[in-house]
Amino acid sequence: MLRDRKLLVLLLAGSLITMAGGIVAPVLPEIVQQLNLNPVVAANLVTIHCLTNALFSPLLGILADKVGRLRVLIASLLLYAVSGTAGAFMRSIEPLLVTRGLLGIASGGIAAASLGLLASMYEGQARNQALGQATSTLTIAGIFFPLLGGWVGSSNWQFTFYLYGLGLPLAILVALILRKKQTVQKQANVSPTRDKLYQVFGDRYVLWLLLTLGLASIVMYSVVIYTPLYLKQTIGVGTVLNGVVLASRAVGAAAISAFGARQIAKNIGTERSITVGFGLMALTLATLPLLRELSLILITAILFGLGFGIVMPNLYSILANLAPVELRSSVLAAGTGAGFLGQFLCPILLTPALHYGGFEAIFYTSASLSVAAGLLLIFFPTNSKFTKSDSN
Repeated sequence: MLRDRKLLVLLLAGSLITMAGGIVAPVLPEIVQQLNLNPVVAANLVTIHCLTNALFSPLLGILADKVGRLRVLIASLLLYAVSGTAGAFMRSIEPLLVTRGLLGIASGGIAAASLGLLASMYEGQARNQALGQATSTLTIAGIFFPLLGGWVGSSNWQFTFYLYGLGLPLAILVALILRKKQTVQKQANVSPTRDKLYQVFGDRYVLWLLLTLGLASIVMYSVVIYTPLYLKQTIGVGTVLNGVVLASRAVGAAAISAFGARQIAKNIGTERSITVGFGLMALTLATLPLLRELSLILITAILFGLGFGIVMPNLYSILANLAPVELRSSVLAAGTGAGFLGQFLCPILLTPALHYGGFEAIFYTSASLSVAAGLLLIFFPTNSKFTKSDSN
């Protein structure tokens, strides 16, 4: 029962990572209009936190392993609340970007510490299931928070920023519920050394897994960014139906992450299950430009979500199993950073494809990346020096 409460609190804290960008996107037009901002520059308000998250989450993961994951989590939640709500009081683009950047740093700390704590609470298949539940929670949050942000900000865009204040009560809950766990953890773990960090992040298989996480995020974000634009252009889908399509993708990912990814990995192996997930993502992306019926498009969206929901928790599971106990926050935070870096780089890397062949080229390019990531993971040598002796 106590472990269930700890898991719930960690999942709630982790959901704030998705909230960082999700609640602001719906009110961005109002922010641009009322503050008279340049729309091109203002678009960075939705993405800048991805860059700072990617840059700082590995560093905060190392810090969490050294000074304690609970301390970093509480401090990050407090910074999240302060920097997030501060955006409501800014009246120009520069201080807004600064607060959004700080929010990304706080999100990186939340990801690093919460994943480290989560991975240390469970072992083996139980850990895989917990990581699947974490992925499922983030996916559901990706549906809920944009709706919440749009509703709260419908009368005044500033009200949306007040939602970041949820970090404060969550910090208090974390301190109360996880306090006992941290005491045991400190006694059990030893401080990570610099040489051990170099060994882990110098391992080719670890680096390949981080690259694969980045590729998965690029593929996923290509759907989030370009599918609504494509459907509006080709079959005249409006805002509401575009939301339904994206929600269908998220529902598929949430369902398989929570209930199916672990079983698939158990039956056919983790690397093979990841390849199946990437293959499903590639198939749906390659099929999308051929479809004109909304019902079929919804089916492909659900299937894409199923593939993504298989890939992500299993990738994090491999990383958690490879990481030495005292470096789990560091390694999982690097994985989170790789994912957010992929989100940030997605429109930058795919813009040439858009100029060359339109939206269809975007989807075919993303499908090719998905196939390559899945196949290379199968053929990449998995004889990591940490697989047997240091993991778990």
